[in-house]
Amino acid sequence: MSLVHARCQGSQLGFGGSGIGGSHGPVTEADAAAAVAAAWELGVRYFDTAPRYGAGVGERRLGAALAGRPRSEFAVSTKVGLLVADERADGSGTLVHDYTREGILRSLEASRRRTGFDRFDIVFVHDPEDHLDIAIAEALPALIALRDEGAIGAVGAGMNLVEPLRTIVQRSEPDALMVAGRWTLVDRSARELLDECAERGVTVIAAAPFNSGLLAEPAPRDGATFNYVRAPAEMLARAYACAVVCSRHGVELPAAALQFPLGHPAVARVVAGVCDAAESAAAVDRMSTHIPDDAWRELDALAEPASGAAW
Repeated sequence: MSLVHARCQGSQLGFGGSGIGGSHGPVTEADAAAAVAAAWELGVRYFDTAPRYGAGVGERRLGAALAGRPRSEFAVSTKVGLLVADERADGSGTLVHDYTREGILRSLEASRRRTGFDRFDIVFVHDPEDHLDIAIAEALPALIALRDEGAIGAVGAGMNLVEPLRTIVQRSEPDALMVAGRWTLVDRSARELLDECAERGVTVIAAAPFNSGLLAEPAPRDGATFNYVRAPAEMLARAYACAVVCSRHGVELPAAALQFPLGHPAVARVVAGVCDAAESAAAVDRMSTHIPDDAWRELDALAEPASGAAW
């Protein structure tokens, strides 16, 4: 399927819970609650979180903000593999990798306690790239057993590295993957992974569509971050070229960045992290922005240099 097709419906936007957990800087309780409330009022019904986000704070805040909402009307995903040791209410604590069956069960129980949810619609094994063997031998089978019992919904893995995700697809039976930052306007390195997911019927949720900041503003600036460090000159140039195309067609770069991942048939949702109500509203607005097919064609052409090597 061509990357040029109808992208973006409101239901395809997910709320990324890293921001309200303070992963990218301090966020007040009030701003966190307002971010979730605004997303809800604007029609967002998929919310993603993880113990890693603020060492449990993100899960607690998301659960509190969604308390009282009809549980049948929204979906929540969380992640396992990183346990919070010595957890405190202020978010302090130590994150410990544990991909054993027992660690997975403890992690899920802690997530239920923090959020107040007795069931999660998706559970991802979080960043197991350095622990692939045990993640495949114990973590994923433990989740699959819980899924088959009806205790959780879909099962999968989430990370920002392509090859470990391909290994999981080939050696396990995930229902879904969360691919962070590797299927964006300027980094399309997950193309073959997504093609394989489409063939195997594995659903993909694309996270970090702004590559941690590089694509978050209409005009990329010097000092912008890519993968949470200063963007290399090559990446900055790619982002600038995309911004020029967007400007020529009367749209802003962040809108194209947010909608782009949905151009692949394997991608069902795009998850964007937000920190307050204004950012929730901006994400919904960007998701509803019309982007002409000609703009998509030009953006896709940028990703196919003369050498034939795709970004």
